[in-house]
Amino acid sequence: MVVSKPAEETGTATAHRVVVLGAGYAGMAAAVQLAARVKGREDVRVTVVNAQERFTERLRLHMTVTGQELTELSIPELLEGTGAEFVRGWVTAVDTGARTVRVDDDRVLEYDTLVYGLGGVADTSAVPGVEEHAYTLNSPQDAEVLAGRLARLGRGGTVVVGGSGLTGVESAAEIAERHPELNVVLLGRAEPGAAMNPKAKAYMQAALQRLGVQVRSGVEVAKVLDHAVEPAGGESITADVVLWTSGTRVSPLAAAAGLTVDEHGRIVTDTALRSMSHPEVYAVGDAAAIRQGYGVMHGTCQGGMPTGVHAALSIYRVLKGREPKPFRFGYYHTPVSLGRNDAVVQFTHPDDSPRRICLTGRMAAKYKETVTASPWPTYGRMKKMPASGAFWPRGGRFTRIRASR
Repeated sequence: MVVSKPAEETGTATAHRVVVLGAGYAGMAAAVQLAARVKGREDVRVTVVNAQERFTERLRLHMTVTGQELTELSIPELLEGTGAEFVRGWVTAVDTGARTVRVDDDRVLEYDTLVYGLGGVADTSAVPGVEEHAYTLNSPQDAEVLAGRLARLGRGGTVVVGGSGLTGVESAAEIAERHPELNVVLLGRAEPGAAMNPKAKAYMQAALQRLGVQVRSGVEVAKVLDHAVEPAGGESITADVVLWTSGTRVSPLAAAAGLTVDEHGRIVTDTALRSMSHPEVYAVGDAAAIRQGYGVMHGTCQGGMPTGVHAALSIYRVLKGREPKPFRFGYYHTPVSLGRNDAVVQFTHPDDSPRRICLTGRMAAKYKETVTASPWPTYGRMKKMPASGAFWPRGGRFTRIRASR
């Protein structure tokens, strides 16, 4: 076992150790923002821990599924020049009493402040057979394995996509467009685009129909078998491949560490994004249960990156002896790809309810691509101008939390 040296053994006796767990959209935003602001200071050390060096563009994994090659984005290369240290490995335990993190079971990192950004993955435990028989989009490697399987399917093979949310819709559309020789079935409890306004919803459903996707709504999957999906109270559906996109779950590490979590295992935070039970721990992205005036935020890139930046700003303010400011965020859009040259963008109120305005077609596809491509250059700008990442919609009256009487 290797234990990281305490600060007094490194020649920086007063160094404050900040460890960021997870380098997804939120974790990277926190790490780059904070490292850029404390660059050159010897009294603060920033360490980023992630399972792989490659940055996962989760917004593009449905493209990887169909064999489209994406640019490999290197986390260590992005961190170069910031002074942040990168540690590759799986986080296997957090000890909030000792303020340590165990990596790959054989290395221990000590921290003074922890940023917990171990985000969500597909929930393969809720439905029997999903873990054993379904594919997921939890990583580029998962998507590449599925891409190889789809390439080997013969004409007339059936792909069932479980889950009619945004990931399911994008995946079904991409597979149907790239593999017109396959039958694609989209299963879900709700209709695709159920949360959109009537125009956007109708456009999405028409696009799926044009691509040949068979949509089956109002379906509760009871079991996934080797070559079939069994709906509750219905006839089984033959499936050569099942892609599971229904529901997410977070790592159990937070709960195991004794942090206060909600019913989904997410860390409950205060207004500054600190853990309610352990204020030296900040939670960001999908790992956090962050309450706004409209309710608890749901996981998206558009909300995840601001949480990371705000956590970094909160830590920076505390290091300067100041109180952190409350976090406020309002949603502004829901962009959904429908293949490479089609999309629908639903503009929203800050509480994520749909506005009357939406974009469709090629213009929407260009908009979606701009959004999808924006995180990496945003991190690059933050390295040089940290303040450039501190702008996002605050949501006005929608995000104010009124004190109870």
